[in-house]
Amino acid sequence: MAVQIAYLGPAGTYSDEAARKFANKLKLVDPEFVECTSFDEVFDCVERGKTEYGVVAKENSLEGSVTATLDNFALKSSANILGEEIIDIHHCLVMHPEARLEDITTVASHLQGLAQCRRYLAEVLPGRTTLTTSSTAESARLAAENKHIAGIANKFAAEMYGATVHECEIEDHFGNQTAFALIGRQGHPSVFSGKRYKTSLVLFLQADRAGTLNMILSEFAFAGINLSLIQSRPTKQALGDYMFFIEFEGTVHDLAVQTALNCLRLKLREVKVLGSYPVCED
Repeated sequence: MAVQIAYLGPAGTYSDEAARKFANKLKLVDPEFVECTSFDEVFDCVERGKTEYGVVAKENSLEGSVTATLDNFALKSSANILGEEIIDIHHCLVMHPEARLEDITTVASHLQGLAQCRRYLAEVLPGRTTLTTSSTAESARLAAENKHIAGIANKFAAEMYGATVHECEIEDHFGNQTAFALIGRQGHPSVFSGKRYKTSLVLFLQADRAGTLNMILSEFAFAGINLSLIQSRPTKQALGDYMFFIEFEGTVHDLAVQTALNCLRLKLREVKVLGSYPVCED
């Protein structure tokens, strides 16, 4: 039976691309990719055992953390992070194979795709109507079917739907990247190794009192642990009740990490380890 991986669809999205990269790293033979309509559904597929793995976006270099993913990890799911894949986000102008620029009356894409290519559209396709789609992949499908619609999508989606790439790297800001997590059920064994490891945590406070954040940071500082991310999110329990997401390089097997986490467990309501996992690097 083929190994199944759930991802945020439709086919041709950056999530789909990340899922296929994970499948290659795992050396899976003929994996089955299960299209989902939301990150909630991806988590649900993994939790219920419908799929072996899931792929969810964690953070974008321009837009920040993906709150739907964070909330699932903290409040709804017991899934663990098994690996991380960083995808470079390069937008392309894609069109019908027989279309020319002067044929284009509408530019379609996901809201973020349109926003991240605003300067290019103003210079190359000024005055065109814009159409917001559910995904960049959907805009590639529309462009492949209609000579008067151009899409903003990646090469992967253009090839999948039969559209032509008119121009690559049309985004206003270079260096746009998204970190995707491979998730599995709690207790799932490590699936691959890497040179660099990262650990993700959620910290729940006993009470909202002065100096709590300073205490948390001090424990990591005393242990010599360099944090790469710290972000607060509401617990959705009461106004002013927050949790902290923490990421750092290293694993829970490191003695210094164990010491810091044990100290925090004595002072906080809960220390939830989301995973210690390799960061995939091509």
